[in-house]
Amino acid sequence: MPFSKTLIAAALLGVATLSNPAFAADEYNTSNGLTAAGAPLGMHGVDPVAFVNLGNRIDGAARHTAVHDGVAYYFSSKESMDRFTADPAAYLPQNGGFCTFGVSVGKKFDGDPQYAAIVDDKLYLFLNEEIFQAFQKDEAGTIAKAEENWKKIRSTAAKDL
Repeated sequence: MPFSKTLIAAALLGVATLSNPAFAADEYNTSNGLTAAGAPLGMHGVDPVAFVNLGNRIDGAARHTAVHDGVAYYFSSKESMDRFTADPAAYLPQNGGFCTFGVSVGKKFDGDPQYAAIVDDKLYLFLNEEIFQAFQKDEAGTIAKAEENWKKIRSTAAKDL
């Protein structure tokens, strides 16, 4: 069985890979370009485990990388990376890491970890401070709309929305 270049690069770099990339256009919000693991970077390199567990924006490092669904995530420590690999769903940002408010109105805008919220142990990202403040006025309503819209737009390219 042939191995992909991503899996070979990950093995050489000691990167944890959780599954093969099998997503449609724009299912995940990633930075342009590829990481050393051969996958685009999610969450702007911020450690999602530290964010969920500590409510703190801590930058990750390339030496602690895990690839999930074709997206590379950086972690601030091996312990954070191990927690993520054990249960990625507990730490992944909702709506593929796109701005939750944007998804609630049927769009895919960048989700910036600088503007984020943990609601019911789930991580939500937002485009900017103004959008984050709009979310805070109706958190439950925005999340409900985003959950419904995400089902419809998940596999649609951002440029087509």
